[in-house]
Amino acid sequence: MSLSISLIVNGAPRRVDLDDPRVTLLDLLRERLHLTGTKKGCDRGQCGACTVLVDGRRINSCLALAASCDGADILTIEGVARGEVPHPVQAAFIEHDAFQCGYCTPGQIMSAIGLIQEAQTGDDPERIREAMSGNLCRCGAYAGITAAVQDAQRRLAGTDRSEAA
Repeated sequence: MSLSISLIVNGAPRRVDLDDPRVTLLDLLRERLHLTGTKKGCDRGQCGACTVLVDGRRINSCLALAASCDGADILTIEGVARGEVPHPVQAAFIEHDAFQCGYCTPGQIMSAIGLIQEAQTGDDPERIREAMSGNLCRCGAYAGITAAVQDAQRRLAGTDRSEAA
């Protein structure tokens, strides 16, 4: 059974034929669209390494069927920088040493961008940690991650929240 879906991925329209309706969004992104920045960590929705934004909302792409995303606007880590200029969240992660091995970093950044768009944490570090709790860092860079999110929120405070992505 073949199924054809249409997506907007990082601003570009894509039409994809799925041979298997059980293909996850994560596998579609990595294996078919060659966007390997989205990481396969636990493949069970527990680590957040596969976090992407679908229609502006944070999701674990390992838990979403690609077919369920037909017509969706998907933003991955490859689509957040503006050419050679990093997204403010990416820049804040670099400046605050918010990563060590880097494996979780794309998912952490995507989750932070979504969190900032949601505008529900304010500058409260505890609320930021809670909102980011679905993204695990085995290296323990949580202090840097929280500081980076706070910094990025301040940088983006004067812009439209939808522009955060």
